[in-house]
Amino acid sequence: MSEPLRFAKYQASGNDFLIVDELPGPAPPFDVPALCDRWLGVGADGVIRVSSGTSAPFRFALTNADGSPAAVSGNGLRCLGAYLFDGGHVSGEELDVETPAGLRHVALDLKEGRAVGATVGMGTPAFTRSAIPMAGPAWETFQQQPLDVGGGLVVQATALSMGNPHVVLFVPEDPERYHVEHIGPAIERDALFPERTNVEFMQVRDGEIAARVWERGVGETLACGTGACAVAVAANEAGMVPPTVTVRFPGGALTVERRGDGQVVLGGPVAHVFDGVADPGTLT
Repeated sequence: MSEPLRFAKYQASGNDFLIVDELPGPAPPFDVPALCDRWLGVGADGVIRVSSGTSAPFRFALTNADGSPAAVSGNGLRCLGAYLFDGGHVSGEELDVETPAGLRHVALDLKEGRAVGATVGMGTPAFTRSAIPMAGPAWETFQQQPLDVGGGLVVQATALSMGNPHVVLFVPEDPERYHVEHIGPAIERDALFPERTNVEFMQVRDGEIAARVWERGVGETLACGTGACAVAVAANEAGMVPPTVTVRFPGGALTVERRGDGQVVLGGPVAHVFDGVADPGTLT
């Protein structure tokens, strides 16, 4: 048997991650897609490695379920904050985390000595094509523009970056009526998006946003933190919702606040699922 891989599984509104603690030192080599496989492995939307940072005490590194890197994840950061508190790495309710997309601040909601929720500052959205990135003139934006999603269906869409690329589709019917598994991957890999993109399907209902998400490098997930921020910002820009709004995914609800200074804050529940040990040699 090869050196065992130890991990903790956390989830935030059904968006689940395996956290590998590299604070004591590097973990043994392992295959991320094999570990994340929901039939032959443990099952998760991605793997978070946590190690010591340089600009903050902790460094966050996320690998998607398909093995591709991701710069940031709102729900992943919230899960990591809970893990660090539960594991005794931090004793207070607030912490800073270094990510490839920049420094992020996490505030924890504690109950009976456990982290049950977390809020994370997600920075400011960017709308220029160069920042997303999206093909076309660098300083142009793509907001509330028609987008052909196939099958003769054209919807209004907004593209933006929340530290990673997103395309928000303003669909006229319940998102449950759309073939996310067909439309999502086609847009994800469209030539418009040289680094691929996340795709959100959203509709405003009763003052809330109903949403589904196709995550770049993962597929459809039960929720997405940066996706929640993207749909809330896009809908707010369109005058459809106020600066603070609930975004309801199949896995649960998240709250997004767009503050006066442009900063976007994401909040919601988090939960520890289990701790595990895997043999990397069996995961191929």
